[in-house]
Amino acid sequence: MSSKSERNDRKSGKKPVFGNRSSGPREKGQKPVAQGFSGREEAARPPRSPDRGKSDADNFLWGRHPVLAALANPARRGMGRLLATAERAAEIENNAFANGHKIEVVEVQALTRMLPPGAVHQGLAFKVQPLEGVSLEELADPAEGVIVMLDQLTDPQNVGAIFRSALAFGARGIIVQDRHAPALAGALAKAAVGATERLPHARVTNLSRALERLADLGWRAVGLDGTGEQTLEEALDRQPTVLVMGSEGDGIRRLVAEHCDVLAKIPMPGGFESLNVSNAAAVALYEATRAQRG
Repeated sequence: MSSKSERNDRKSGKKPVFGNRSSGPREKGQKPVAQGFSGREEAARPPRSPDRGKSDADNFLWGRHPVLAALANPARRGMGRLLATAERAAEIENNAFANGHKIEVVEVQALTRMLPPGAVHQGLAFKVQPLEGVSLEELADPAEGVIVMLDQLTDPQNVGAIFRSALAFGARGIIVQDRHAPALAGALAKAAVGATERLPHARVTNLSRALERLADLGWRAVGLDGTGEQTLEEALDRQPTVLVMGSEGDGIRRLVAEHCDVLAKIPMPGGFESLNVSNAAAVALYEATRAQRG
């Protein structure tokens, strides 16, 4: 299979929180340093067998919604290997979902053996190259709406869930750092329920420089951080907004936080200092889209 990526033209730390906990006094004039999310550590993954490693998982989509979304994506036309059980193959043929792809009918046990342990494939798998994405300028110009930036989020379930929420709330797209982001396939695509095929994403080398470029294009960056001096509601307005999310362990890195216009927290009056990053993203997206409507 060619190593060329496909293009999607559709457009340890501490236990910081989104609550009101202080991280200690800061010297006057010192810029805030972002803290991460409190709560669960990213879930440990079971070991994979040598013949079903990460490289294979990165080249597979599985499950009904992710595969059907990929088949409907024009960027996938003529690409990949479509595998289906007899029942799923009949569904695809009867509903004209294949879009020119040839279906290979396989037994369910054979399909299970092709995929990583625990993959819930629902009788469908699609072996393809990861989508390349779009450029930062294509994603951000013209400046309007909401974009989500992910700073070193590596858990596929969390990233997939954020894609799903971003699509649901009408975000323009997702920005990730190319060296510290999982491939938009496998468990991530399964968690996204097809959103990775429908929502544009941009991979950039340096998030700080990307924020500088976004500022030039008219975007305002709001970083989510438990020690932020403003609440999310106070920080958001009708301006084009980049929501910057950090990992659950370390949060937004210092240089990325310094390029944010404001650091904001999600108030937690219940007193429970724990919120999963994908849940926090959903809350932030809801508030940001509400602010955009005025």
